[in-house]
Amino acid sequence: MRLPSYSPLRHFALFVPPITLAIALSGTSQADGEIESAVFAGGCFWCMEEAYDKIEGVQATTSGYSGGHTEDPTYEQVTAGGTGHAEVVKVDYDPDQVDYETLLHVFWRNIDPFAVDRQFCDKGASYHSAIFPMDAEQRALAEASRDAAAERFDQPIATEINDFEAFYPAEAYHQDYYLENPVRYRFYKSACGRVERLEEVWGDEAGASAAS
Repeated sequence: MRLPSYSPLRHFALFVPPITLAIALSGTSQADGEIESAVFAGGCFWCMEEAYDKIEGVQATTSGYSGGHTEDPTYEQVTAGGTGHAEVVKVDYDPDQVDYETLLHVFWRNIDPFAVDRQFCDKGASYHSAIFPMDAEQRALAEASRDAAAERFDQPIATEINDFEAFYPAEAYHQDYYLENPVRYRFYKSACGRVERLEEVWGDEAGASAAS
C-alpha cells in the first residue's frame, strides 16, 4: 500500500491560506564572504528550523524544498509527490562561530536515521532524510558522519547524501512556524511522537542543539 504523502496533523496545524514564495537559489549562499550555508532534510521543516535556530553562530534558517526536478514547487505539489523534492531547511551560519561538523551532529540527533520515506508521523518521499553537501569538503564530512552513525547502531542508515543543486524557499506561512503559531506547533510536534522517538534512538543526546 502506498504511504500517504502528507500528515493530517500538519494540515490541521496550518489553518492558513497558501501563499506562494518560491525562489530558486543555486550554489552556496554567502553574504559579505563570511556566511556559509548548509541544507538538510529531516522531515518536518518546522521542527528542523527550531533545532538549528538554537545554535550559536547560526544566522538564519529558511524552510524550503530541495533535491527534486520541479522548479518553484508549491507545498501541495511537494507533499503530493512526483516533484522529487524533500522538505528541507537551509541553515546560514558563521563558520567562525560554528562549523559544519556541529551542524551535522545536530542534524543526526534530530532525525530517525532508520526511517525510509518518512519521519515520525509524516509519511511520504518528501519527508525522507537527506544531507545536501554544497562542496567536496561538506560531502566528505557528511559521509564520515553517516559512517559513524552506521557504526554506532550497527544497522543500515536510510539517510541519503545528495549533491546540492537548488533550494526553493517554502511559502511565507511556513517560515518560523514554530514561533508564529506556537500552540498549533506544539500540538503537532507532541501528537507526531517526535520527541519520544528521538529519545528512543538517541537517548540523552536526542534533540541536541550543539556538539557534545
